[in-house]
Amino acid sequence: KHRCRWIPHHVGLTLRPRAKRAAVEFVGDENKLSGAAKDEGERSRELCCDRSVSSLFQDINKRLSLPADIRLPDDYLEKFNVIGPALFEQPISRRLRRVSLSEIGFGKLETYIKLDKLGEGTYATVYKGRSKLTENLVALKEIRLEHEEGAPCTAIREVSLLKDLKHANIVTLHDIIHTQKSLTLVFEYLDKDLKQYLDDCGNVIHVHNVKLFLFQLLRGLSYCHRRKVLHRDLKPQNLLINERGELKLADFGLARAKSIPTKTYSNEVVTLWYRPPDILLGSTDYSTHIDMWGVGCIFYEMATGRPLFPGSTVEEELHFIFKLLGTPTEQTWPGITSNEEFVAFNYPQYRAERLSNHTPRLSTEGVELLSEFLQFEGKKRISADESMNHAYFSNLGKRVKLLPDSKFKVHTSPILGPCRYGNVTEALWLFLFQRRPSSPCQRFSWKRKR
Repeated sequence: KHRCRWIPHHVGLTLRPRAKRAAVEFVGDENKLSGAAKDEGERSRELCCDRSVSSLFQDINKRLSLPADIRLPDDYLEKFNVIGPALFEQPISRRLRRVSLSEIGFGKLETYIKLDKLGEGTYATVYKGRSKLTENLVALKEIRLEHEEGAPCTAIREVSLLKDLKHANIVTLHDIIHTQKSLTLVFEYLDKDLKQYLDDCGNVIHVHNVKLFLFQLLRGLSYCHRRKVLHRDLKPQNLLINERGELKLADFGLARAKSIPTKTYSNEVVTLWYRPPDILLGSTDYSTHIDMWGVGCIFYEMATGRPLFPGSTVEEELHFIFKLLGTPTEQTWPGITSNEEFVAFNYPQYRAERLSNHTPRLSTEGVELLSEFLQFEGKKRISADESMNHAYFSNLGKRVKLLPDSKFKVHTSPILGPCRYGNVTEALWLFLFQRRPSSPCQRFSWKRKR
C-alpha cells in the first residue's frame, strides 16, 4: 500500500555507519496511520531507505571496482544519482571510468596524508600515509622522476604487473599518482617485513608459523607463475606481514612477464644471498624456477634464524653453496664442467652435507621440501604448485588449499607480538577448522569444539 522512494537531496552520504540517512518520501494516506501502525511505517521507511542506499553504493562500487570501505565525496553522490540510471544501462568505457575515479579523488596527491618516512632508496622514498577516502593506512612509494630519463623502468614494470595481479598474498596497488616531479604508487599498508619480524622474534619463529608463512609465500608465487610472471627479487625484506599474520609479496620492480618474447634475461637479478647457482654462473635463460631457489633460502632462514648463504661476492656465495650441497660434477649437474666461470673458480671437491644437521627444528618432511628447493639445475627444482601439495603441509588440511585466490583472511584478534609463538597458526586454525589451542603461547595441542 505504501511506496518508498529515495530522494537524494541530502548530499552528506558516506559509506560509514555514522553517515546521515537520505530523506525518504512516504507516499500514502498518512492521516489514517496512528500508534503502532505509524511505528511500523517508520520502520518500513528506514528499511526501504537502507536498501536503496546500500543498493546504490553496491552498484557504484561494482561498476568502478572501488574498495568496499571507500567514502564517496558528497558532490559525487549527488551527480552520480542524476546520471546513474543512464550509466547503468550501458557498458562503462575506460575513459568514463577514469574520469569517475578522478572525480572521487583517485590519482590526486591531496587525497593522501603523509605521516612517517619508512625508508629511502636510490630512486624512491616510502612513506606511511592515510587515505582521506577510506581513513585506512597506506604506503606511499614516491619515485623521483629525472627530466632527462623519465620514469625508471623498475617503476614501469611494477605498475604494469601489479595492476593485473589481484591475490590475497600479493600486496595491493590502490592508486597511481603522476605529477611532473614524481610518480607515487599507493599500496596497502602492512606492519613490517619478514626481516623485521625475524629481528623482533630474536630470529626464532615457531615452527608452525614458519610453515604458515611459507605456504602463503608459495600461494602468492603460484599465482604469479601461473600468469607467467617471475618475481626475481625474493628476500625477507620483500615479504610483508600484517598484524593478523598475513604474508604478501611486494616490490615487483625487478619482476618480469615471461610471456614477453625475450630469449635471455639479465643475470644481475635477485639479491646475492638468494640468487641460484645457475644465475651466479652467468645463465640468462631461465624461468619460474629462479624464484624457487630463493624460497628455499627464505625457508631455511625462517627455520634457523640465520641466512643460508651469506656471501659478499659471487665467488664466496658459490663457495658457501658448494660447501653445503657438495661441489657439482657432471653426474649431479650435467654440463657444469664446460662452464667457463665454474672452471675458472677452481673450487675444492666438497662432499654434500646432510641438511637435517643444519635444520634441527624442521621435520623430516620439511627437510625433504627444503632439499627440493635447493637443486643445482633449475628444471629439477620443485614448483610452487607442487610445493603446496607436499607432505610438509599435510597438517594444514585440505580446506586451506582450496581457498580462492582473493582470500586468506584470519578472522580473529590481532597478534599481540611476533614473539608470542603460535598466534598466526592459532588464527588460521580457529578460522578454518574451529579448533581451540590448549595453550596460547606454546606449541598447540588441538581439541575439537564440542
